[in-house]
Amino acid sequence: MNRRALLAALPAAAILPAAAGAQTWPDAPIRAIVPFAPGSATDTVARVVADGMRPSLGQPVVVENRAGANGLIGAEAVARAAPDGNTVLIGTNSTNAAANALFRRVPFDMENGFIPVSTIATVPLLVAVKADSPYRTLADLIAAAKARPEGITFASASSSQRVATESLAAMAGIKMLHVPYRSSPLAVQDVLSGRVDLFIADQAVILPQAQAGALRILAVTSGQRSAAVPEIPTVREAGNLPDYEVIAWFALFVPAGTPADRVTRLNAAVTAALATPEVRTRLGTFGMDIRGSTPAEAVAFVRAETVKWTNAIRQAGIEPE
Repeated sequence: MNRRALLAALPAAAILPAAAGAQTWPDAPIRAIVPFAPGSATDTVARVVADGMRPSLGQPVVVENRAGANGLIGAEAVARAAPDGNTVLIGTNSTNAAANALFRRVPFDMENGFIPVSTIATVPLLVAVKADSPYRTLADLIAAAKARPEGITFASASSSQRVATESLAAMAGIKMLHVPYRSSPLAVQDVLSGRVDLFIADQAVILPQAQAGALRILAVTSGQRSAAVPEIPTVREAGNLPDYEVIAWFALFVPAGTPADRVTRLNAAVTAALATPEVRTRLGTFGMDIRGSTPAEAVAFVRAETVKWTNAIRQAGIEPE
């Protein structure tokens, strides 16, 4: 049989270039693991960006919440997933920058177990108390904490929330009692009920309750005031703490070993989503600053943030658990 006849006899799929197979991916929905509970800031970001990625990918991006252990459970699930691009992590500074400094045993390789695909957004946190709290300003709360060491309680449901609060306490020279929670919505409930005094959390978590009149915002953790709440002073201003700044972030990761062409395809989908007015408006509502990137830029960003968060944890005097 000559060469032409042989080729004619082969199935069409057998003679397609390898690149053609890559163009057919994804051929099924992509699973986006959120390592925190529904209603958390990470969950909000994931759902907005997932909707925006669908047109580029031609497949839905299905959000799955795997909360627990300060995000470690969900992150571990992605680190152990098949490296085929079909499972992605909506990671944060908690899971992908601070974990090694906060926990003695992290069940995945934080630095080498993932490929950063793209950064997504950054956001300051809000310092909040119950609306009828006796602490009308951050200065009031600091003064009360100095008068009663560990007499004021604070909630945290993620590493960034805890580090933000512990750093504030260390710089202000006060001691407060830490109350850990499984999720931000649960922490908010206990602030509203008066079971805990203070919660420093993402704007997506705090703003709706503040706008409803249930929470009072005392300060914002960024170096500059937030465009979402321009009337709220920074911790630097309100607490007279000129060196204080904490900003949370969100990024998309895939398991190490994921093929480069699929990383590129996912990056293009994130970039396209972040460029749409709908996504920008929805994230902007929660005071988030859009921050897309190339994969290489995301790698450099995560490395720098790991150093930054490790230093902040040590300076706050937080012992690994």
